Amino acid sequence: MHLHILGICGTFMGSLALLARELGHTVSGSDANVYPPMSTQLEEAGIALSEGYSAGNLAPRPDRVVIGNALSRGNPEVEAVLNEGLPYVSGPQWLAEEVLPGRRVIAVAGTHGKTTTASLLAWLLESAGLAPGFLIGGVPRNFGISARLGAHDAPFVVEADEYDTAFFDKRSKFVHYRPEIAILGNLEFDHADIFDDLAAIERQFHHLVRTVPGRGRLLVADAEPALDRVLEMGAWTPVVRFGDAIDSPWRLALEREDASRFRVIHECHGEQSEVNEDAVVDWALTGAHNARNALAALAAASACGVDLPRAAAALSRFATPRRRQELRGEVAGIEVIDDFAHHPTAIAATLQGLRAATPRGRLLAVIEPRSNTMRLGTLRDRLAASVGAADAAYWFQPPGLDWSLTPLLEASPVPARLLDDLDALVAALVAEARPLDRIVVMSNGGFGGIHDKLLAALEVAHADGTS
Repeated sequence: MHLHILGICGTFMGSLALLARELGHTVSGSDANVYPPMSTQLEEAGIALSEGYSAGNLAPRPDRVVIGNALSRGNPEVEAVLNEGLPYVSGPQWLAEEVLPGRRVIAVAGTHGKTTTASLLAWLLESAGLAPGFLIGGVPRNFGISARLGAHDAPFVVEADEYDTAFFDKRSKFVHYRPEIAILGNLEFDHADIFDDLAAIERQFHHLVRTVPGRGRLLVADAEPALDRVLEMGAWTPVVRFGDAIDSPWRLALEREDASRFRVIHECHGEQSEVNEDAVVDWALTGAHNARNALAALAAASACGVDLPRAAAALSRFATPRRRQELRGEVAGIEVIDDFAHHPTAIAATLQGLRAATPRGRLLAVIEPRSNTMRLGTLRDRLAASVGAADAAYWFQPPGLDWSLTPLLEASPVPARLLDDLDALVAALVAEARPLDRIVVMSNGGFGGIHDKLLAALEVAHADGTS
């Protein structure tokens, strides 16, 4: 079958393309924005990409079109699909119909940390020899690809996004997956372009809860009031808590301030079984948020039969997914780090973790507010405070942002600059950075290839001795 995918370079749709190719389908696709890492892995898989949308991309006529949620009525390729009467389906529905039936699905949901947690869980299952399938909204470096089918009788890990499904299906993506195990890691307001308020997102999360069978499991973070409200709407599945609370069956205790070493404690005292075990994790990641992500993944892996000591040991070999605190390069002792953080909570968590792991050099935060929520300015009042753990902040005003970032400079708890020219931003960073500094670039887009431009400029500056 020939599948044509609209929006193929999105992390979800590109992952679908890999699964479809693995199933033996002929796959093509189109997108307006083609950039790594998704474009790279699609090209390596031999999948034909068309840049831009047009009716011509539908020749030869595909058997079925899979339409991503970024596509709307008025898009020329969408209009051609409808006018020509081509069979079409949403990405989540295609996944639910073609890949997930008969699989033990584990859905990883939450406002933050989904990609890292799903990558952690897939790695723990892989290390235990289970050969899981997965679809992750990023590229886990332990695997080098964002999706695979895995063994037919193995668990399937899916990053479960609450964003809507398609222009013709406004339900959240995750209601299609019908998981046996669902991780609910956190919940706060986001996606202001489709949700009016936090209560609207809570209702969608409860729709996910409704789909988990009674024989399954809900792994729910403690100290998350919004998740508590979700469960108060009704839960028909055993709930297992994880986090820091003393009464949570899965909890952690940090043994280093930067969370690069922590103890996992698992205690369960019930009518059916008594469990009392612990293990120490010593790994390359930092930040208490990542330790909690790991705790959720350990709890889910345990539910699949992976013993805690083995899983904890496997975390020492875990590599962060692409664009999650990813070291892109180092020049003259200056590190350039790429991170996907684009929400005030995520920005703060990333910087706090890196701050604790940067005892000598400075932390320079570079932020492009690019997401739909940021473009609407919904959370702008929280942005200035989010960089408090950095030594300096560089804000980039991207084209199309309808509000000015200038007030962030006045409210900033650290020295801050605002630039709207990428070359000028790179030049400012090169002039400021010195050995032992870490430059953390945060955006949910390609940011104009700033990472490579910055590394190249640092090479030139330090080769000439001008810095």
